[in-house]
Amino acid sequence: MALTLDEAVAQLGHRLSPKRRSAATRLRRLADPTAGPSLLEALQREVRDVRTWETQYQIVMALGMCGHRPALGLLRELAQRPFKATAVYVALGDAIVRLSSSEDTSDSLRWCLDSGTPLLADGALRAVAMQRLSPDAATIDYVLDFLGPMDPYDGLRFWAAAAAAGWTGPRVGDFLQECAAGPRADVAGAAASSLQRKYQTYATL
Repeated sequence: MALTLDEAVAQLGHRLSPKRRSAATRLRRLADPTAGPSLLEALQREVRDVRTWETQYQIVMALGMCGHRPALGLLRELAQRPFKATAVYVALGDAIVRLSSSEDTSDSLRWCLDSGTPLLADGALRAVAMQRLSPDAATIDYVLDFLGPMDPYDGLRFWAAAAAAGWTGPRVGDFLQECAAGPRADVAGAAASSLQRKYQTYATL
């Protein structure tokens, strides 16, 4: 049986990392704001052990899904640390955008793009796509300027292409046409859907 909210919160303190990871994954699915403080405490403990990066990933994602904004400061700090397991940056970028207020979303997205960490940018763009956000025109141009010089094979284009189903502006159509004609099947597929103003459902780790 699936863990209840209380059981999952309690299991965040289990001595085994797979158990803690299972608890965090469950809390991510439940997306209950009341789990936020416990998840933040768990992350503060978890980041001391570089071996448990998969658990860290799930805790960060759970914090984003639970909407626990007090975690934002720690997440931004962690985003500037070196992680050997770079997948953690994806979760950090995703959660940073999710936890930003509607007024700050564009600033947070730009912050992630400017970080110099590609996977942080990838996570931020993923959050924009998964939440079907439509940034202001200046931020859309900023994203397109960021992606423009990249190789057509670069996977960073994927989430922007997926998100652009709801974007407007003179450059969006050109960007999507370029992606749809590009060499990566995943990017091309996302762009083709967005050209038809259709959002797709995408699974995330």
